[in-house]
Amino acid sequence: MRTERTTRAPVVNSWTASDVRAILIQYGWLADAVSSISAAETNSSPAESWIENAATWLGPHAANRGALAELLGLVFRYDAREIIASPEAHAVMLREGARDAIRALGLEVLVGPPVDSARFNEIFSAVRQRSGTSGRVLFYSIRLALAGRVGEGELDRVILLLATAAATPGFASAKTARERMIEFCAALD
Repeated sequence: MRTERTTRAPVVNSWTASDVRAILIQYGWLADAVSSISAAETNSSPAESWIENAATWLGPHAANRGALAELLGLVFRYDAREIIASPEAHAVMLREGARDAIRALGLEVLVGPPVDSARFNEIFSAVRQRSGTSGRVLFYSIRLALAGRVGEGELDRVILLLATAAATPGFASAKTARERMIEFCAALD
């Protein structure tokens, strides 16, 4: 008996740093001073490095320009009260273990260094162990609190962009994972 393997087609990224930059300018998330940097200066600027990362990390998860703008918007717009009031947040928070995962996430995010890729993996493991939650409850709780939306792996990439966006001169105000966690927990009360 022969079994057929299903293979996934490679994910194609149709978006470039220029596309991300244009969206950031359109929505006012990139200051005019940064958007007008010369080509020679652009390659070495922290903003350009962030823009390149955003295009690489988020691009494959955006089917169209609107979807890319929505993912970028998650970096620059965050209102915990609005998030918690959404029906999808209610669906997540009603699941057994979700609040335990949120509490554990808060403890992990608040005590450590800024969230980068390595730190995110540490946080994820610690939250799983501390809360006893796993699967969708764990993933959705973390993504809801930090990215502001329930979804798949593209939201993890949004979370990884937060710290550098908040620290990069020329970007609109972006809240770090720590600031988001404080706001989210305060809004739960």
